[in-house]
Amino acid sequence: MRDVAKLAGVSHQTVSRVINEHPNVRAETRERVLAAMRSLNYRRNLAARTLATRESGTLGIIGFETTLFGPESMLYGIESAARAAGYLVSVATVRELAHRPVLEAVDRLAQHDVDGIIAIAPKPAVTTALTHAPTGLACVAVGGAGSGSEPFPTVRVDNAAGARIATQHLLDLGHATVHHAAGPPDWPEAQARVDGWRETLYAAGAVVPPVTPGWWDAAAGYEQGRRLAADPAVTAVFCANDRIALGMLRALHEAGRRVPEDVSVVGFDDMPDSGYFLPPLTTVHQDFAEMGRRALALLLDHMAYEDGATPLANVVVAPELVLRGSTAPRHTP
Repeated sequence: MRDVAKLAGVSHQTVSRVINEHPNVRAETRERVLAAMRSLNYRRNLAARTLATRESGTLGIIGFETTLFGPESMLYGIESAARAAGYLVSVATVRELAHRPVLEAVDRLAQHDVDGIIAIAPKPAVTTALTHAPTGLACVAVGGAGSGSEPFPTVRVDNAAGARIATQHLLDLGHATVHHAAGPPDWPEAQARVDGWRETLYAAGAVVPPVTPGWWDAAAGYEQGRRLAADPAVTAVFCANDRIALGMLRALHEAGRRVPEDVSVVGFDDMPDSGYFLPPLTTVHQDFAEMGRRALALLLDHMAYEDGATPLANVVVAPELVLRGSTAPRHTP
């Protein structure tokens, strides 16, 4: 740092302020210091910083191997928020959402002296594993249904509310009832969407059709769509995510059921591609960037507490209905 200061013609305190992005440095001086750092190939000593501050400036994220839009978008939202706040990010990926792999991921991140951990937690096994994190290591869980009893802060979208607004939208269009193409039954998010759909139909006095669980992909939606397309009484379908809706649209098309003239379809997630489906998909929007920002804010608050005190905030992000071309009033011949 003294070499940089000498080359830039400033004090080492000024170099420190530039490194730590202090606002009270003139732009000309900041550029001169940065140029000196580049000329000398200066890199701050993170190990020394960690020893001095007991902080590594690194946050850990636990994700899992998947191509699913929701978890991938959560990971990106959390990473973006952390980097925007000046943190380095270390990601530990697990192959299976089970207690042991997640606990091993926690241990790996703890060994790298991360300041805190944000875990993508679509299943209870993840939150259970976080309860065994080393004492003093701040943790936040993102996703899932959330029980409210977790011993650490959580952030999730209100899946049941999203299902309710999707189902109510279809009922308001005059459809007698709404069928549901569900996700996997062992995912709390999928179950919360089933619950919200069912509650809305009960409240409206509508018939509640049987549910056939599937997976989160278009192939599952296609198989469910083939079954529903064969029933002429089906006029409205709420799909547990946009990929299921994509398969549903193909099955209906192959059966000669027009969307939205014969059958209205609503998805969930608002994937970037959903506006380019044929027809463009009406869907429930999840704000993953907001979830990332809220998760980071909770983690930083959690890290600021000492002596084991924990601000047990449970943030629920409201979803929004995005209206496009796949829903219409019920067609009456």
